[in-house]
Amino acid sequence: MKITDLKCAVIGNHPVVRISTDEGIYGIGQAEFYKPFLKPQILQLREAILGADPTDVERVMLRIRQRGGNKPFGSAVSVIEMALWDIAGKAANLPVHKLLGGKVRDKLRVYNGGIRFPLNGYRPEDYADDMRKMMALPEGFTMIKQPIAFHCAMKEVVPGYHYGEHAGAGPHGILERGKITEKGLRHTIDCVEAMKEVAGETVGIALDCGPGWMFSDALRFARGVEHLDLLWLEDLISGDYTPWSDTDLYRDLTTATSSPIHTGEQIYLRNNYKPLIEARAVDVIGPDPADVGGLAELKWIAEYADLHGIMMAPHGTANGLIGLAALIQVSATLPANFIAFEYPIAVPEWWAEIVTGLPETIVKDGFVDVLTAPGLGVDLIPEAAERYLNDDDADFFK
Repeated sequence: MKITDLKCAVIGNHPVVRISTDEGIYGIGQAEFYKPFLKPQILQLREAILGADPTDVERVMLRIRQRGGNKPFGSAVSVIEMALWDIAGKAANLPVHKLLGGKVRDKLRVYNGGIRFPLNGYRPEDYADDMRKMMALPEGFTMIKQPIAFHCAMKEVVPGYHYGEHAGAGPHGILERGKITEKGLRHTIDCVEAMKEVAGETVGIALDCGPGWMFSDALRFARGVEHLDLLWLEDLISGDYTPWSDTDLYRDLTTATSSPIHTGEQIYLRNNYKPLIEARAVDVIGPDPADVGGLAELKWIAEYADLHGIMMAPHGTANGLIGLAALIQVSATLPANFIAFEYPIAVPEWWAEIVTGLPETIVKDGFVDVLTAPGLGVDLIPEAAERYLNDDDADFFK
């Protein structure tokens, strides 16, 4: 089998890859809806993989892996890897998890980081109300992640929140930093306590915190919420879109608090996870299969993290429904350090109409079932998807 073509279309802001072969089998992959600008980068990798056997996934990846980087620039390589596994699974008539070593669980816990409601404000009572709404969702999530502080408008809306300068408008993930005031810190803790009072012991709470905290503030906050038994505090210092990891600072923070510390969605490849893991710099890592280098890369990192006592909560809220299938396939194979993965949502909602292979009710009581169809287990419906193609992508399915 040989690769004959690689195409990329931007569908509903998601870059979507389709790799064709001389045997008529094709594979698909999907990047976050924040990254429509990646299409040229993906297409630049086309010549490097033409003529290769797509079922030799690692051999193909050796041709292009060095062309990626930390988020968002690892996505081009990562979604190609997804599509290669899709082809390999279809060629073997097996779901991808069988090719990655086989599943160790039949259903997977997911956490809600994407099904949101407009906040009425950024007061403790607003966060409490939001938690009630998310707990009432029909998906029955047992874990919910809430953006706070530098990861939301709290830093701008709450008067006197921090001493830094407002960064202003910019691309998704723009970094804003500054020392938090005493008032700002107390306000943040009050909001978290309000959510915890609603959730009780029924739902676990994780916090998407930044990045942007100064180390001393991050430590004060982590210690200030220790009594709340949170799932984790994510990206306090760096993360999201920062092209660095701050292993030394995270190590100092993690060893100084009992609050679980989390980072890693921006990191590309095992090589760049190695220092973080070997230093035991955090308690939880969150690689994204659409950023880290793909499914096999994420699995390797999970295994290595497990050897070092670090837990796994893969990122993926904006990865779409093909990205959901990819997360299901790889998470089914991960060791016992797997906690849950972030549930990707359909944005725009019509994505649910152009993908086949998913059950009508995807999340039940906070879990999703492992998909068992060959490849990733899902596919695009050409006649439904074609009406959402841009003019320059009209030949995507041909």
